[in-house]
Parts: sequence; structure tokens; C-alpha cells
Amino acid sequence: MIPAIALFAVTYVLMLIFSKYRPYIALASGLIFIITGMLPAGQIAASIDFNVLMMIAGTMGLVALFIESKMPSLLADLVMEKVPNVRWAAVCLSLFAGVISAFVDNVATVLMIAPVALEICKKLKTNPVPFIIAIAVSSNLQGAATLVGDTTAIMLGSYAGMSFLDFFWYMGKPSIFFAVELGAALSALIIYILFRKETGAIPKGAPRTVVTDYVPSVLLAGTIVLLIAASFIPNKPDITNGLICCALLVIGLVYNYMKKKTVESVLAPLKEIDVQTIGLLLGLFLMIGGISNMGVIDAAAHLLAELGGGNVFLLYTVIVWASVLISAFIDNIPYVATMLPVIQGLAATLGIDPTLLYFGLLSGATLGGNCTPIGASANITGIGILRRDGHEVRNSDFFRIGIPFTLAAIIPAYLYFWFIFA
Repeated sequence: MIPAIALFAVTYVLMLIFSKYRPYIALASGLIFIITGMLPAGQIAASIDFNVLMMIAGTMGLVALFIESKMPSLLADLVMEKVPNVRWAAVCLSLFAGVISAFVDNVATVLMIAPVALEICKKLKTNPVPFIIAIAVSSNLQGAATLVGDTTAIMLGSYAGMSFLDFFWYMGKPSIFFAVELGAALSALIIYILFRKETGAIPKGAPRTVVTDYVPSVLLAGTIVLLIAASFIPNKPDITNGLICCALLVIGLVYNYMKKKTVESVLAPLKEIDVQTIGLLLGLFLMIGGISNMGVIDAAAHLLAELGGGNVFLLYTVIVWASVLISAFIDNIPYVATMLPVIQGLAATLGIDPTLLYFGLLSGATLGGNCTPIGASANITGIGILRRDGHEVRNSDFFRIGIPFTLAAIIPAYLYFWFIFA
């Protein structure tokens, strides 16, 4: 057990220090687990969640086609026509980013909305930094609202056997979607207060963005509809959701090729699939399979059970706020991937249903990334967009929005889950 813990700890430290090489480090560590026999060859396939990998790949490809169609820009234009000033523009853009992020990857959401915010700020000659930060943190928040909103939500849904509708209504109770929306309402108030000095009027009469193709929007909406429909199918294959996402992507690629008659029309969307995220997850699945086989997960669950003394409220509180703190500095994907089996073992040890702890983990890990500039991929993406546009983002700029936003979102969710699922 000690070698497995040591390798796992060293891998995490290296991923933290050398963030650019995180996928390669995870894959190398997974390979070491296999070579050393800590992950037997017969358990490799069982350790990999192919459903998660296929869902991520398929959705990212569809989003690339969606962005290319310019539909997100048109939707943003329609929103901007309705707002009276810059203050409300910031609130609406943040809420709009959150709505999209509930169904689309957080990074893709930032990439869709940030250019619109930059153009608005240039026309109004106002600082775009707080706008982009607000969009990024809103995207992170709403990523936990639905099964397809974020990688961590996909991971939880796959691990716990949750369907798309289970994120809305689970075990006869209002589920995580409503906790996220409660947090979104309060955090929108925070954005409104933070932008209280931005009272400049929004110019009207600008021409709307012209959508070049409505098919990608139909395919993305179709993906959501099919995921909902699949949730009603009993005893379906474990990779059903992944097959749906990939099948819709194939349809989109075939359509794009028939329309443009070029190989690049197929290759371009495929290039937008984040192979590094997929590689990172693959390595993590292998690592977790290795430490699970070596008994580390069970030992961690028993340790947490002893520390909590069987007090479910204490354990729930520790999981939520430790997740917020850890995810503020460490990417939430490896953290959630590590903690899911720990929580399952912990719940089994205590003889309780794991739902409360699962939801506490997801909400804490998702929102904790909003505390710091490096806490989530969407934050890093937004800051990168600002830097390319000539704007430097100080830590204080991010903390000013990220920390109060996180607290406004996590506290009501923390109370909500306890009173509903305890």
C-alpha cells in the first residue's frame, strides 16, 4: 500500500508544479501502476470510464460546430439589446454564460461569450477584466447544474449511475440543479453589487450577428433531448450516453463535409476536442484503479469514518469545505476522480446513502475553483483571452470577484443539501 500512496502523492505534486505537462504525468503514473503490477492487466479496462471519455469528446466536437455557426454570438446580441447599461450587461452576460454552461463545457462557454464581452468593453471604453472574470466564474458554477454541464458532473453521473433527469429530481427530492440555481441567484446579486459603478449606457441599433448554419444548434439540442430520453431506458449499456454524444458528432461531421466538401471541415472540429483533458482523465482512471486495487481507497474511507466519529454532519461539512479549499489550488477533475470512490467506501463503512456526500463533493469542488485564477480551466482560459488582448490580470482582480462569488454560491448549496438529503 505504501508504494501506491507514494506514487500517487508524487504524481499529484508533479501535476501541481508542472501544470503544462499534467496529462503526460498522469499517463506516465498510470503506466507505472500497470508495469509494477499494482494495477493488474485484467483490471485495466474496468478502471477506465469509457462513457465519460466518449461524452467529453463528442460534446466538445459538437460545441466546435456550434461556435462556428455563430449562434452563441446571436444569442448574446439578443441579450444585449434588452439591457439598459453596463452594470446590467455584466449581470446578464454572467447569467447567460451560466445558462450555456449548464449544457456546454465551461471552457467552451468562456470561449463563446468572452469575445462578445470584449467587443462591448471596447465600444464603451471600459475595463474588460472584471467582465471576463465574472463570465468565467459563472460558467464554473452552472457546470454542476446538469449531467452534461461539466466534466466533474459527467464523472459523478457516470459513477453514481445518475441520469440526466436525476440532476433535477433524485430519490423523490429536488436535486442539485435547484441548489446551483439558488447559488446562481445570490451570486448574480454579488455581480450586481460589484459592478455598481458601471452605469454607462449600452448603445443600441447595432446589426445582429448572422447565423451561418442552424444544424449545429439542432444537433446540440438533440444531444440533450436524447440524453434525457436515454435516462428512461432500463438496463441500458454503461456507454449509452457516450455513444449518443459521439453519434451526434459523427452526424455533424458528415453534414459539415457534405456542405463544404473539404477534409478540413471534418478535421477542424476534431482538432477542438481537448485530447489533453481526455489523456489526463485516462491517466487518472488508471491511477485510481491502481490505488483502489492496493487497498488505499478503503483505508482512506475508514480513516475518514474514524475522524468523523460516525457524525454525518461533520463528515459532510469537512467534505464540502475541504473540497472548496483544495479545488482553489488543484484542478477539480483529478480531485473529484479521486474522491468519488473514497466517498462510496466511506458511505458503505457508515451504512448511509452516499448522495449527500456526493453532492457536497461536487458543489464544493466545482465552486472552489472560483477562488483563485488557477482553480479552474475556465478561469485560465479567460485570463489567457485577456492577456492576448493586452490586459494583465492581477490576483487581487480575481479575488475581488471570485471569493465573494464563491461564498454566495456555496453557502446556500451547503445548507440546501443538508436539509434536503440528510
